[in-house]
Amino acid sequence: MPPERKKKWQQDTYEPAIGKSPERQPDFTLTSGMEISPLYTPGDIKGIDLEESPGYPGEYPFGRGIQPTMYRGRLWTMRQYSGFASAEESNRRYRYLLDQGQTGLSIAFDLPTQIGYDSDNPLARGEVGKVGVPIDTLKDMEILFQNIPLDKVSTSMTINATAPVLLAMYIALARKQGVALSELNGTVQNDILKEYIARGTYIFPPAPSMRLTTDIFEYCRREMPRWNTISISGYHMREAGSTAVQEIAFTLANGIAYVKAALDRCLDIDEFAGRLSFFFDAHNNLLEEVAKFRAARILWAKIMKERFGARDDRSWMLRFHTQTTGCSLTAQQPYNNIVRVALQALAAILGGTQSLHTNSYDEAYATPSEEAVTTALRTQQVLAYESGVADSIDPLGGSWMVEKLTRDIMEAAERYIDKIDSLGGVLAAIEKGYQQREIQESSYRYQKEVEAEKRVVVGVNKFATPYEKLKSLNKINPEEEKKQMASLTKVKQQRDSATVKASLENLRRVAAGNENTISAFIDCVEALATVGEICDTLREVFGIQREYVII
Repeated sequence: MPPERKKKWQQDTYEPAIGKSPERQPDFTLTSGMEISPLYTPGDIKGIDLEESPGYPGEYPFGRGIQPTMYRGRLWTMRQYSGFASAEESNRRYRYLLDQGQTGLSIAFDLPTQIGYDSDNPLARGEVGKVGVPIDTLKDMEILFQNIPLDKVSTSMTINATAPVLLAMYIALARKQGVALSELNGTVQNDILKEYIARGTYIFPPAPSMRLTTDIFEYCRREMPRWNTISISGYHMREAGSTAVQEIAFTLANGIAYVKAALDRCLDIDEFAGRLSFFFDAHNNLLEEVAKFRAARILWAKIMKERFGARDDRSWMLRFHTQTTGCSLTAQQPYNNIVRVALQALAAILGGTQSLHTNSYDEAYATPSEEAVTTALRTQQVLAYESGVADSIDPLGGSWMVEKLTRDIMEAAERYIDKIDSLGGVLAAIEKGYQQREIQESSYRYQKEVEAEKRVVVGVNKFATPYEKLKSLNKINPEEEKKQMASLTKVKQQRDSATVKASLENLRRVAAGNENTISAFIDCVEALATVGEICDTLREVFGIQREYVII
């Protein structure tokens, strides 16, 4: 580009013919600190062969998508992450959403269930049913899926430390429904590493936790070939304050650790890698997010092919679920959240997601109301059926800006992965506090930029109006906790205590040895052992993990 033309386009001021233009933010940078060029031209992607990288949709390295026809062949799975109050209330919400056109379930479990405590445990008081559905025994799981045939629905379960217990319940329920395990379709999150890095709902130390993760890999490879055995999650790290680059770098590094653990178990890479899935955040910067998703696909394909020698093209594919950004939702001017979610969902779709959850506008206040969750689902449907973005296989492919951002994000993420390798791998880096520190610093930097108005949050640090709370909120009835405890007491009174004791003793024996634990978990839940009893047994065998102190 001639220097005089380049100078012209580098001017970041604009004088309109009439009126005054809105002020812009003082700098033009991505969350990762990369500067945005005022204009992108073919020169910015000089040296990038777009036929080789990112290639064509459905072909290695899958930068343009993992399916040759993408959404022209089939739309993404529309999910709404949901669970609250009780199994009965959550079941009603699931059936309502399915009636409204949702195409997959996404189960939110309450905090006691996530960390292995029963609803009647004193430590669970006040938390039962608050951030998800309480599940104590197989009886609760039966109620949760009442009138929902498991062979007709794809189910995603957001559960990690207690993943084998909840998966065992799902398996036991399928048996009760007469559904073959080979017909079950869905995902269990089962990603314990990101709990140590960002989320905190771990129970056991890393070594036994990784064993439980790979037990699921091994069992499902044999018995549940359509089941995604893990959802390696960057979402929670992004919610904790990571940048887009850190999100994919730390997520893919965790993926490397899981693959190594499975290989150490002597599993064949092409027998399990095709069922690995990922879970990413869709944040506010539309084009940065699109580039992030493309970069993640290319990086993972190369990691699996070049680092691990996978041969099956399904092993190279990065399949991912996306959720719009919870941390971007504001209590101020909450209806602005509808616009934010629409933009974030658009980024996920343009980035090639296989599954999508859209947050509800009232989530900064409470568990989503029926009205809000319906609006969130309708957002996906409008994008799918009215916007036209699903009509072309890769609408942004070849965009000079998107291709340049993709390359920049890839290179920055590779540097992080190399750093983690140099520290001895993911677990060693976590013990040193590396990922945690990087995320904390990014989160702090972003908040300082918001406070200084270098980054605008509409309705918060700019264009603010008097604070007004939503008038209609979904409130959890405190009586639901009492009902759950009463139900649990009834199950304990009616079950066969000797069978429960025998199943827990068998679990203790298996956990203390080297056998795969999943069959023992299934025996426990079928005997109506509780989540808390099962986890207490494992606490005695494995011990518990204390929080890493980051200095």
